[in-house]
Formats: sequence, C-alpha cells, structure tokens
Amino acid sequence: MAQMPPIPDRSEWPVGRAEQLEPLVRRVLAPNPSPYTFTGTQTYIVGAGSDVAVIDPGPYGMDHVAGSESQGHLEAILAAVGDAKVIAIVCTHTHRDHSPASRPLQAATGAPIIGCAALAMDDDGPRADAAFDADYAPDRVLADGERIAGDGWTLEAVATPGHTSNHLCYSVVESGALFTGDHVMGWSTSVVSPPDGDMAAYMASLQKLHDREDRVLYPAHGPQIDNPRQLVRGMLGHRRQRERQILRLLEDGGPHAIGEFVSAMYRGLDARLHGAAGRSVLAHLIDLERQGRVRMADERWMMAS
Repeated sequence: MAQMPPIPDRSEWPVGRAEQLEPLVRRVLAPNPSPYTFTGTQTYIVGAGSDVAVIDPGPYGMDHVAGSESQGHLEAILAAVGDAKVIAIVCTHTHRDHSPASRPLQAATGAPIIGCAALAMDDDGPRADAAFDADYAPDRVLADGERIAGDGWTLEAVATPGHTSNHLCYSVVESGALFTGDHVMGWSTSVVSPPDGDMAAYMASLQKLHDREDRVLYPAHGPQIDNPRQLVRGMLGHRRQRERQILRLLEDGGPHAIGEFVSAMYRGLDARLHGAAGRSVLAHLIDLERQGRVRMADERWMMAS
C-alpha cells in the first residue's frame, strides 16, 4: 500500500454513465468515491446482444451511498442494460461496496444472483474497505473454472482467495478480459485483513493470475490494466519486499507491535489508511508464524529463535 493518490477529475470518471470499453464490456461508476474505493465501485455489463450479465452491482442503501444515490446507480445500470435481458447478476465478493445492489437489481429484472459464495463475519480491526454484506444470498455458487454463458459471451470463474476467502475473478472467454474485483487494482494494492483475509492464499492467487494470459484486467476500482503480467509481477515483488521489511525490523531490534511496524514501513502514508496497513502487516506476520519464522508474545512480535 502506497500513499493514496488524489481522486481524479470527476469529469474523467463520470458517475452513472455507461462507458463502452470494448465490444462486450460496458462500465457504470457508482457514486461512492472514498479514500478506500478511489473513484467508486465500477459495475460492469457483459454482452452486446439479447442478454447480458451484470458484474458487481455495487452498494445500495447503506453507509455513505444511500437513498436517492444508490437508487440512482440502480437506475443507471438498468438504463445501460436497455432492452437486453439480464440473465445473471455476478459478484466478485461480498464486501458492501460490491454486492448489496444485487437484491434490488434482482427484484427489478428477475435475474439469478450467481458467483461467489455467501460470507458474513465480524472483523477484529479497522479495514480499508467496506464490511461484509450479511444479506447476500446467491442462487448459484460458481467453483473455479465453472462457466455461465449468454448471447455471444461466456464468463468463466477464476477462484482468487486472499483479499477475502470467497473472492472470484471472471474471465470473458471470447475476448481475454478479466474482471478482478478487489484482487488486483491499478491504483492501490489490495488489503488482506485477517481473520478471513489470508496472505498465503493472496500470494498464490496473484501467482495464478500471473501465469494466465489475460489481455486486459478490469478492476472494481481504478483504471483498467493493459499490462497484466507486468503489474501482477510487481505486486508479488511488493509483497515479498514487505515480508523482508518485517523480518529485517525484527532482526534489528524487535519485538514490535503492529503500530510500530506501520510507522517504520509506511512512512508518508495517509493517516486514514494506517489501520488498513496494519491489517496487511498482521496478515504477513500470521503467514510468517505459520512458516515457523516469527512468534507472538503479549501482542508483540519477535523472531521465532
């Protein structure tokens, strides 16, 4: 996680207007910009024929996107769909900036909610993203490699646990595009927040994407990624660098509390993101503990030997 960039000029990121990204993909931006969502959650519409899928319909009626604003995003999605039939409402994971609008969209269209499994749990620390959507209820859960198809398009699920244990990406088989949710984003690294977030799983999922041959990545937040392997390789290197930093700090004078790691490792980071950085540090420490390289005593971390 680096210093948070400023939210770009809103004229370059129009809320509520369908943008054609490629023949099979349109994007509609939700009105929920924040230090944690960048310009907001991006809802994607897949298909150019008689039917479509809607990926990550976004927030609805909660937090800072409520009432007329969330209703407006739902209306913008329906306007972008036009005369086509929505045959699948697809979610990458169940944080509340991604899945709550699946229910009113289902009520409006009759489409099934398909994709990631339900997951609702309490977290024991500050997050850099929304909490879990406890009311998410899929009609069908997709396993890794399972597909859904419509008029001229096919989506294939790519299991990518780590940011959350239920996180899925989705590949457009016909075009080589991959919708990456919060797993890979162009504007920031993803937060891995225990107990559900798992650093070892996250690293394995990054390696999985690196080994693929996707043409372009469409994240839920921030710009599209036209150099997938280069970016993912950099993300893997960044996480390994953070792990080395943790071990070096412990070797040079630990033990340390989480806040001390954050102060030493994230100089210049926006103070609003310190809690989120601490969660990712904790995820690294838990992974290192499982490897037998570090241990914790009295809420402070030290080398295992």
